[in-house]
Amino acid sequence: MAQVLRKKGIIGILTGGGDVPGLNPAIRAVTIRALREDYQVIGLRKGWEGIMEIKREKNYDNSESYMVLTEQIVNKAGRTGGTFIHTSRTNPSKVKKEDVPLHYRDTYSQPVNDLTPEVLQNLEFLGIDYLIPIGGDDTLSYAVRLFKEGFKVIAIPKTMDNDVPGTDYCIGFSTCITRTINMINTLRTSAGSHERILVIEVFGRYAGFTAMLPTMAGAANRCVIPEYKFDVEHLTQLLVEDRMQNPSRYSVVLVSEGATFKGMKDMLYKSTEKDAFGHSKLGGIGVAVSNMIKEHSPQFNKGRTVNVINQHLGYLVRGGDPDSIDSIVPMAYGNLALDLILKGIHGRLVVLRNGRYDNAPLDVVTSTKKLVDVKRHYNTERLRPFFKSFEFQPLFIMSGNY
Repeated sequence: MAQVLRKKGIIGILTGGGDVPGLNPAIRAVTIRALREDYQVIGLRKGWEGIMEIKREKNYDNSESYMVLTEQIVNKAGRTGGTFIHTSRTNPSKVKKEDVPLHYRDTYSQPVNDLTPEVLQNLEFLGIDYLIPIGGDDTLSYAVRLFKEGFKVIAIPKTMDNDVPGTDYCIGFSTCITRTINMINTLRTSAGSHERILVIEVFGRYAGFTAMLPTMAGAANRCVIPEYKFDVEHLTQLLVEDRMQNPSRYSVVLVSEGATFKGMKDMLYKSTEKDAFGHSKLGGIGVAVSNMIKEHSPQFNKGRTVNVINQHLGYLVRGGDPDSIDSIVPMAYGNLALDLILKGIHGRLVVLRNGRYDNAPLDVVTSTKKLVDVKRHYNTERLRPFFKSFEFQPLFIMSGNY
């Protein structure tokens, strides 16, 4: 067993997938509450990679893979963005031969290997009684696997795409929306000065929430999302009309990174290399849409071309400090996780539903998808959000079906 002091029990916590503001406040909430309840907390470094790389030798230095968390450590980190225990896109059930830790390579030599038996033994070696992974549907899909193997898991949802099933809210989404709106407002000055169409590419591989909410808030005229294959000529016509109706002669469209237009067979990728969960890195749809808008614009603008400003927001919306919601919700989620542990409950996902904190079965993460309901919330003729009434709707309105 690792050199940690056992009290009432030991809780392990990790962050996986992309970084978002709000992760450190969640780690802080879990740690402070756990310490006060006489538990010890171990931060597992680098997501699933860290626990996979543990070497089970009494005197071996595993400090690259885990750290014992204290109130002093988490209080300092809790006010900042990112994740101080680091993260990775690692799937221990599908590890390429070249990525297998050196001390396991005699045992695991297939092109793709399942190191779950080692992960379970490593958790036992550290003496961890409960595991709290914080992540999106990819990270949490492996948490479901561990739960099915018999380990006690309580998960916390995070992703700026807000597409983890079972919850109205995922850590990171509010800051992403806030930053997106702020940056659009910054870019308006250039778009207006040059009377151009502003095309902004935002996150959203399969779900278009990060494009829909800023548009609904008035930050953009139109948005295109992964859930609906749009027509570029139609989009161009709408944007040219929007531009002409604007006294400053500009218009704005948000383009989800996973959006496709008619004639496209698949999403646009930066490379064909895939991560451990089978995803290639997206990128380029904003440029493609910009070029085609410029090409089609003369037919809707009396034969004159409308120039385009293209901007990919990327990591600018996921870096830096969390906003107020991404400081408060992680605090609540961390305490919810401890409430369940104190009750001896596991195999759950802490959630926000209909404005109330709750928990749901962990396997909801893998049993369904959370996407924009196009019929209910997206006007395919106007290429913008659609809603009949806000009465009794969740805070962020289009939270998806689950």
